[in-house]
Amino acid sequence: MTDEALLKQLEESTKDIARQQAETLHSILQHQRRVRYLQRYLPDVQDQNAPIHAATFKHFVPLSCYDDYADYISQLANGDCTDDHDHHHLLSVDPLLCFFYSSGTSSMKPKLIPYFDSALSKAASYIAHQGSAAVLRRFFPPKPEINRRLAFIYADSITTTKGGFKVMAASSFPLQSSNSNVNRSIFMSLTSPKEVILGSNVEHQIYCHLLCGLRISDSVDAIHAPYAIGLIKAFHVLESKWEQLCEDIEKGFPCLDINDIPMRDSVVEVLGGPQPDLSNRIRLICEEKNWGGILHKLWPNVRYIRCVTTGSMKQYYSKLKYYAGEVTLLGGDYFASECCVAINLDIKQPPDLTRFVMLPTAAYFEFLPFDSTQNKVVGEETVDICGVEVGKMYEVVVTTYRGFYRYRLGDIVRVVDFYNSSPLLAFVMRAPKTSYDIVTEADLMAAMESLQLVLRNIIGMTIEIVEFTSFFDSDLSPKRLKIFVEVKNCDMLLQDKLQESIVLLRKCCSTLEDSLGSFYKVQRNKGEVDHLSLSILKCGSFDRLLQVAIENGAPASQYKPAKIIRNHDIVDVMEGYVLVTISLESLCA
Repeated sequence: MTDEALLKQLEESTKDIARQQAETLHSILQHQRRVRYLQRYLPDVQDQNAPIHAATFKHFVPLSCYDDYADYISQLANGDCTDDHDHHHLLSVDPLLCFFYSSGTSSMKPKLIPYFDSALSKAASYIAHQGSAAVLRRFFPPKPEINRRLAFIYADSITTTKGGFKVMAASSFPLQSSNSNVNRSIFMSLTSPKEVILGSNVEHQIYCHLLCGLRISDSVDAIHAPYAIGLIKAFHVLESKWEQLCEDIEKGFPCLDINDIPMRDSVVEVLGGPQPDLSNRIRLICEEKNWGGILHKLWPNVRYIRCVTTGSMKQYYSKLKYYAGEVTLLGGDYFASECCVAINLDIKQPPDLTRFVMLPTAAYFEFLPFDSTQNKVVGEETVDICGVEVGKMYEVVVTTYRGFYRYRLGDIVRVVDFYNSSPLLAFVMRAPKTSYDIVTEADLMAAMESLQLVLRNIIGMTIEIVEFTSFFDSDLSPKRLKIFVEVKNCDMLLQDKLQESIVLLRKCCSTLEDSLGSFYKVQRNKGEVDHLSLSILKCGSFDRLLQVAIENGAPASQYKPAKIIRNHDIVDVMEGYVLVTISLESLCA
């Protein structure tokens, strides 16, 4: 299908959205109505081919969350069944291919999302993914010579369930394709050989991605990662290891730290022997240590950088702009592991102005009204896609082609307008998961922006918040919000001027208290929540947390540092890296 035809089909799908959604739900239910999950709820009818209307479906089938599917998913993963003919009909009539890891990291273990071989879903996904590629080509037509992408992607470790099904990140699935033509076309466009992408050590993979990208720097048209955090980590490695990178390019082989033999050999082949002139050019650029606009200096023909910058990724946008300089920074689409939700047609917009056009053929959508003043959804009555109102916030509910029915995605969106008859969404945040969540991701990110300003006003412009997370300790009396922050170069600050730093950080606690959302302030005023505590962490703490997450199965390519931790084991890891903890009443070092 040509780009023009793809874009036209996308355009048409946003018109007459009521009909499109009715047809989508009809297709899903006619195909899946006999699965065990739905049979629990749908009424017995004599004519099994009679259509199930949306009102009937919503009346009998309850809203659901991951826990409602956990037993079914466990049975599928383990291969447990009493009837071999009925085994794969727990959630879908389609064959089970594999499982995807969810990208959430608020708990230690990622969730498993079953991936069924659904022709209907493939057709819907094709329009979404290929339509997204067509949008990109409309803004940046391909160049015949300068056509390589420096992509910080990782196939991640693939595990196998007891039942023999592979488990991987959704972003890894195309890289594991048995279709040699698909595989070849993907890898040919990248600067790194497949051995780097298929490696097992993320730090080494990042380093080798940089090494290969620098070797053919004049051919790089784009720099890409699934999420903004992936690019931030890569550019931090560039800042800290540029001298070693130059030395490796000069010698023509990677340093001895790179001990994965297939990866090492493939990088040696890309380097193509000693490159002293290239090494010297890179060294002259990097030794200035002016990292603003560094990407265009090192990759002179790069036209754009692309990654997801909305939601919790928004905090990295200004830093990415700093590295990018005049190079265009593009946003991503709204695609979840469960299904595609919406597409970004105006990819050049910054996060605050990024809007997603809903795809009514990708899934059947419902919306739970969300009240930001109460920090929760209001009731369990959903509105359909035609009933949403501009300016209001909702949690997205999906019924997919691949085994989820009235499933709460856990995403809060705001309807900002309509594109034809399809809602135009702004992604706001992840939904609170429990009644104990007294702050939201958005509250914390706003508070961190205020904290960053205060730190720079007091200490200087060089101070930088690297990463943060939080934990609401409901076991304490009164309860307390704990915030963990990693600050660049803060180790030295605390060592040299400890008492002075403590005074400054107390002011920061006060700033944080004042910057958190209204729901938190109400709880504080009632006396139900104590003053928050602010813990400053050792440098590199969140890198170590990444390693812990990967060791527990989290996919590196989809890793997103959780802003709200709900797992005590992760809190224990964080507390092991604390330099100093401060609140408005006490000090713990």
